[in-house]
Amino acid sequence: MDIIFIRDLRIDTVIGIYDWERAIRQTVHIDLEMASDIARAAASDRIEDTLDYKAVAKRVIAFVEDSRFQLVETLAERVAELVREEFGVPWLRLSLNKGGAVRGAQGVGIVIERGTRD
Repeated sequence: MDIIFIRDLRIDTVIGIYDWERAIRQTVHIDLEMASDIARAAASDRIEDTLDYKAVAKRVIAFVEDSRFQLVETLAERVAELVREEFGVPWLRLSLNKGGAVRGAQGVGIVIERGTRD
């Protein structure tokens, strides 16, 4: 299994359970690792034969910017579903960091894995 990744994708969104959080936009940081067989693309040198990480990033940015979830768990799950369904990714690992959510911590968040690794 090969992995295509996106690191530290920074997106402003409404996220949180407190009233003050519902009135502002906060930056979340997303890391994605996505299973993909790159052999065909390596042989052809054509973007059409691989998972286009720019297309994935643009779609995730648009989705997260428009979202209004309370929990990082919900946001992470929905992003994982979107990537797997829309881009045919069989397995992914997603890290979502909500920086500044806990005083004294650089960030807090979650890591989820969905799908099957071949």
